[in-house]
Amino acid sequence: MTDLSQPTPAYRMPVVRPVGIDDIRAALLAGVEDFRRAPAYGLFFGAIYAFGGLFLIVAVSTLAMPWLAYPLAAGFALIGPFVAVGLYEVSRRLELGLPLGWGVVLGAVYAQSGRQLAQMAFVTLFVFLMWMYQIRLLLALFLGFQSFSSLGGFLTVIFTTVDGWLFLAVGHVVGAALAILVFSLTVISFPLLLDRDADVVTAMITSVKTVVTSPKPMIAWAAVVVATLIVSAVPMMLGLLITLPILGHTTWHLYRRAVEPA
Repeated sequence: MTDLSQPTPAYRMPVVRPVGIDDIRAALLAGVEDFRRAPAYGLFFGAIYAFGGLFLIVAVSTLAMPWLAYPLAAGFALIGPFVAVGLYEVSRRLELGLPLGWGVVLGAVYAQSGRQLAQMAFVTLFVFLMWMYQIRLLLALFLGFQSFSSLGGFLTVIFTTVDGWLFLAVGHVVGAALAILVFSLTVISFPLLLDRDADVVTAMITSVKTVVTSPKPMIAWAAVVVATLIVSAVPMMLGLLITLPILGHTTWHLYRRAVEPA
């Protein structure tokens, strides 16, 4: 008898199905329902993400590098899919009618350290580091090697000078390109790797195929994710306590709609 509590082996390339706006809406409603059914887990993983981001921003401000705060806050969203792995497990267990418990949920997350999902996490971390390095390069190109004593001084320069506007424009174009790349590679990859014994290349190909198969709905979902994370980060990252778990649960249900069962 098949043990439904374990990831399902993948013996062939996953088959991608087209998704529409109705699928995204249904996945979002299912994500909200999962959060309502298991709020403690959502708040726990949301807190890890929110306070992790807040710690990084406070750290760079304390270290007299306030210019890093804005790009760090923007780039921190790139590692969101990895933080949400625990939320995918919660949604998976709720879907299968399996019991929830901190031991089984955290154990499932810990178990990923020895599987392909850990390599996928390295991909997102690598892109995050690329984002931070290109920000430093753009600062040097447009603003020279100025030192900023405070975040307010940095924001004043980039919002009130021509060089600052150019830095913002180019930085956001490059950032948008990296965000689309990461979204395409990861939107399906993380839940797929949790659910099946697939390799990281197969997961990324499946994720990209999902975006290519349904570009408008998937890009619309990406825009919703970005806008939600930006708004949630404004009140000292605290909005992420609620929005991250909902987005994580929704991603699981979107994966279920976009990829045929093994």
